[in-house]
Amino acid sequence: MTAERKGGIRLQRVLAQAGVASRRRAEELIVEGRVKVDGRVVTELGVKVDPRHQRVEVAGRRLAPEARVYVVLHKPRAVMCTLRDPEGRRTVIDLVRGVGARVVPIGRLDYQTSGVLLLTNDGDFASALAHPAKGATKVYVAKVRGVVDDAGLERFRARLTIDGRETRPATVRRLRVEGDKTWLEVTLTEGRNRQVRRLADAAGHPVLRLARVSYAGIEVEGLRPGQWRALSREELVAIKKQFGVPRSVGQAARGAVAAPVRGRRVKRG
Repeated sequence: MTAERKGGIRLQRVLAQAGVASRRRAEELIVEGRVKVDGRVVTELGVKVDPRHQRVEVAGRRLAPEARVYVVLHKPRAVMCTLRDPEGRRTVIDLVRGVGARVVPIGRLDYQTSGVLLLTNDGDFASALAHPAKGATKVYVAKVRGVVDDAGLERFRARLTIDGRETRPATVRRLRVEGDKTWLEVTLTEGRNRQVRRLADAAGHPVLRLARVSYAGIEVEGLRPGQWRALSREELVAIKKQFGVPRSVGQAARGAVAAPVRGRRVKRG
């Protein structure tokens, strides 16, 4: 059996990241004896390898590690933030078909929330930005029912209990009042399930419209709903400085410099 590499990556994850198959199917391929590492068949799950220095083959074909991809999508409303939807509704993956790699969203936006959504095929990058302890800043603009006075702002800043854990206090400021509606900017350092909407309900000002305008400093300025672009070198450098990922900005950014805006405009729902 090929020896495991300390600090390596689980073999099934290497296969999934290379776009060979889903993680589950990759495990099946290993158990079936269809995967070799350095010329030897591997049938045990959990073996770690270094695809940069070890030869990995699937069904006789050498695996070429998939290039790391980092994109930002302007998610429209009425789009599912999942890989697939059993009800046949459009998903964010449908909008990034041209990215050239199997990517997954970092965190989620609910069905009727629009705005910044990051997608990648780099598991370490996704984990770092999504982990609550890292405190990646997420900025939302919300249109809520009613006039939110100073007391209302304090209610928005109160902690909530979601899934048995208290939330961190949100930073909330009033942008403007339009008749009996108020526009607010809400900043979170965690991404709990429907957190902004739950805050608004608890404050007595239900959300009428919600958009995320920034995630870890990344914005969608210049992108219409449904369009995406690769993250720039400058954006990746800033993220690495704060979160320690991606491991290699040079390799990650090579395909991102001067990347064109992709995707088609999506009609607002």
